[in-house]
Amino acid sequence: MSSTNLHDVSNPSHFQKLLSEDLERVSVLNFWAEWAEPCKQMNAVNAELAKKYPKILFLQIEAETQEDISESFDIQAVPTFIVLRGHTLLKRISGADAPALTSAVAQFASPQPQSQTTQTPSKLSLETVLNQPEETEEQLNERMRKIMNQSKVVLFMKGDPTTPRCGFSNKLTALLRDRGVEFTHFDILGDEKVRQGLKVLNNWPTFPQLIINGEFVGGLDIVKEMAENGELDEALAQ
Repeated sequence: MSSTNLHDVSNPSHFQKLLSEDLERVSVLNFWAEWAEPCKQMNAVNAELAKKYPKILFLQIEAETQEDISESFDIQAVPTFIVLRGHTLLKRISGADAPALTSAVAQFASPQPQSQTTQTPSKLSLETVLNQPEETEEQLNERMRKIMNQSKVVLFMKGDPTTPRCGFSNKLTALLRDRGVEFTHFDILGDEKVRQGLKVLNNWPTFPQLIINGEFVGGLDIVKEMAENGELDEALAQ
């Protein structure tokens, strides 16, 4: 039997209604996608946690169907979990990290002073930023070009080929594999500077990005078109 505190969100109005019923209640938002294998595991974990913590609200949100909600929480990949108290962000967990999710739910299951739950993450984030070494624009561009030239074919993607973390990365990985293309990959979710810098360097705002012989080729739609008209094979043969 499904838990009464576990809901599939059908639209933004439904989402707002559930969140607004109790502004002191802790909520766990599970952003998932049907195509992503790690989401199946984490959906099961989410359901078990809902049974264990009946006072917490657990919301299942299909990220690509509920685009407005995903955009409002800056969801870049799945699975991603957002823990809230009312409308206040307590924790963000990226990836299929069951121990981190379980720990976060246990941590916030009991009422806590708001100062403890909101200030600590901010302080940690600030310390992390302050401790990171500075990298000039020239150094960043040099580092990105080295990554682009590390092999004949390089795919900048969200996640890795085994566990892609967005639908477009999943489709482009499958396209390359189906054609027997050997490639290396770079997970842009693990390096925010590269993620933002590539958008400027290659004049392309989204990911994945395919690189052949150190040169930007395009995203999913362009590569699909090239594969269909034979241009991809020609580029790979050079």
